[in-house]
Amino acid sequence: MGFQIAPEEHIKQGKVTDVYFERVKDSLRNKGINPFVSMEVRAASLPADWQWAVFAGLEEVLELVDGLPVTMRALTEGTLFEAGEPVMSLTGEYLDFGVYETAILGLICQASGIATSAARCKHAAAGRPVLSFGARRMHPALAPMIERNAFIGGCDGVSVVESAELLGEAPSGTMSHTLVLCAQDEKLAYEIFDETVDPSVGRVALVDTFQDEKFGALYAAEVLGDRLSAVRLDTPGSRRGDFLKIMREVRWELDIRGYNNVKIFISGGIDENKILEYNSIADAYGVGTHISNSPVVDFSMDIVEIDGKPLAKRGKESGLKQLWVCHACGSRVQTLEKDGVQVCTGCGGAMEGLLKESYKEGRKLVTTPPPRDIRSFVLGQLANVEI
Repeated sequence: MGFQIAPEEHIKQGKVTDVYFERVKDSLRNKGINPFVSMEVRAASLPADWQWAVFAGLEEVLELVDGLPVTMRALTEGTLFEAGEPVMSLTGEYLDFGVYETAILGLICQASGIATSAARCKHAAAGRPVLSFGARRMHPALAPMIERNAFIGGCDGVSVVESAELLGEAPSGTMSHTLVLCAQDEKLAYEIFDETVDPSVGRVALVDTFQDEKFGALYAAEVLGDRLSAVRLDTPGSRRGDFLKIMREVRWELDIRGYNNVKIFISGGIDENKILEYNSIADAYGVGTHISNSPVVDFSMDIVEIDGKPLAKRGKESGLKQLWVCHACGSRVQTLEKDGVQVCTGCGGAMEGLLKESYKEGRKLVTTPPPRDIRSFVLGQLANVEI
């Protein structure tokens, strides 16, 4: 039967939709009803203790709506937003785009969750490298989506070859336990890795396959000498005990023998809280499931205007809105879109409307920046927030 994935053409045709949207379409058509509506996307709350999230997935939404007679406004991809703030709106005749609600939400809910978890890990790492190692925890068809959003969220590299190629980056990784096990000898594994892998790849030795971490690190340093850039500790949970103490011991033993330049790379069950705990010793992190299995941002997509008149269901604020920010003092405010340019009530400065027209009358109005540029945009904003 093949892989259990929806073909791209089925997504574009609106087949990946909840059945009740099909029933809405059939019912409205039966009575000749097709109102001109504005629908707004926002998350009433954010997962866990997040005070902000990263808006991601816009590139794929633009691909989805391409050819539809709608107008779309959205935050720039990579923009940090808060709970309750609009991130996107679509305006047009309902029957032209209503059936795509399921797909639109799916594209941005998961992407934004992954990008946010990556951003929180990178923020916690305080400048230390963070690599995305989590693609193996998800369906392989999703690997490029997962790792694109991990990268734009702040990860310094991604491990999957296909994902890296689509990003225009070199894949990142170390050596695996498999190599050591197949070689059946750590020295042989280090030597054949060093002989075979491109010299541009840092020699990061995995030191806990057979040995205690301290003695494994010293052994790797003896075998590879100046070519060793880091040792990787991927100690299983059943063996960790006081893992920070183990890391300190490894660092001490390397330093007193003159291997001060050898970094300590940590992986296995890493999340933002462990990063904060390990920063006193660790130099780099590989983060897997915490990013790839990030909680989604629970966006909803609701009608807020019909035929130009404010109208929304109970619990939702009617009227098409704009989100304004003052870059001088950081104030944020929502108003009706029709109210126009706002002046900051805090400092009197001009405010910028963050929702920009990105698609109109069958054509894209924005060019998606390269992933590295989106990542830089995210990192610039992280300097002004707390984790």
